[in-house]
Amino acid sequence: MARPRRRADETRDVFEALADSNRRRALELLAGGEKSVQDLADHFPMSLAAVSQHLQVLHSAGIVKRREAGRRRYYAIDPSGVVSVQAWLAGLVRFWDGALERLQTHLDDQAR
Repeated sequence: MARPRRRADETRDVFEALADSNRRRALELLAGGEKSVQDLADHFPMSLAAVSQHLQVLHSAGIVKRREAGRRRYYAIDPSGVVSVQAWLAGLVRFWDGALERLQTHLDDQAR
């Protein structure tokens, strides 16, 4: 039985998947809705197999979901796949908001 993935593992997997510009472009295309591998491949200067491999990486990271209809595979963004990254980013936003507020208070105190 596979062990459950931890949030840190999920976040790392998402960032690793998004590190490639081709995969980010595929996500941009999928933002318009579900597309077949062939539909996506039409937008890339690479083979259908290469596009399929990129989509598999996104699927393994949980960023996209896959649906099969006959011999065709369709992909769509899975919003739940980026929850761990959203939580991580929210923590950074809270940190920087607090740091900037403290800096502003300090600067205001210095100006008085």
